[in-house]
Amino acid sequence: VQLQASGGGLVQAGGSLRLSCTASAARFTINSMGYFRQAAGKQRELVARFFTTGKRFYADSVKGRFTISSISSADDKNTVHLEMTSLNVEDTAVYFCNVERRMGPDSWGQGTLVTVSS
Repeated sequence: VQLQASGGGLVQAGGSLRLSCTASAARFTINSMGYFRQAAGKQRELVARFFTTGKRFYADSVKGRFTISSISSADDKNTVHLEMTSLNVEDTAVYFCNVERRMGPDSWGQGTLVTVSS
């Protein structure tokens, strides 16, 4: 699965950012798309996930602040958006797009840095 990610950057605390990731794959091969993040010196953690059933999952630390959505097009382009609001310095991390496939290993994006300044 080929992934193309965009978004991220530097923002002040309290600000907002949007991450997007497009996977080139037939929708029926995908179970979910989402984002993980890894802060310096910490383990990678799941931030949010959008299941093709329409169900959403959020980590407790981002509930009420982050919103994940997904759009699929007829040409097998599946895009997930992560709207991040009320950002704080603890949200600073490299964010990785993830595609959970119905069969086979997960696919990962290259990672995009989100830096929140105080």
